[in-house]
Amino acid sequence: MLQILIIAVGLSLDAFAVSICEGLVMKPIIHCRAVLIALFFGGFQALMPVVGWFFGRWFINFIEPAAPWITFVLFLVIGGKMIIDGFRAKDREIKETDNDFHIKKLLILSLATSVDALVAGVTLGFLSVRILPAVTLIGGVTFLFSLSGVYLGHLIGMKLHKAATVTGGIVLVLIGIQIVLEHIGLFP
Repeated sequence: MLQILIIAVGLSLDAFAVSICEGLVMKPIIHCRAVLIALFFGGFQALMPVVGWFFGRWFINFIEPAAPWITFVLFLVIGGKMIIDGFRAKDREIKETDNDFHIKKLLILSLATSVDALVAGVTLGFLSVRILPAVTLIGGVTFLFSLSGVYLGHLIGMKLHKAATVTGGIVLVLIGIQIVLEHIGLFP
């Protein structure tokens, strides 16, 4: 279980970073949304290893070469939008409205941050790991990291909304670039 815990922490770091970005723009803090974000990220991080575990080598051969590029494009689009929104923001107090929060965006972010969990699921299948306890731990750790990330992002964003929104977008774009650079071997 220690190895699974280490895997869970590693898998949850992307979701943690994206959760911070989501918290940066949440004005005021909406607790049920924070929990919903954490549930989506934790749920996808738990679901994707199961999919990888079931589909094994066939699925991984199909998705693995494209996974970094898919993640990069998703992060580039969402991060780019955050950067543009940050520069367009007025200096006055900005309140988040229901129109600013979209389940579709949350689904895309959840999928983008959990592609590596799909690959991990294939590995777990090869290692003959009991999948239910493993994915429960992975999902639970990601839930906790994501929830804390939203609140941490909100605390930062309360002080520096405009700069925090732009920074959050830049972070997403940089994560996407890092994933692609690792994939092509230019970043260790």
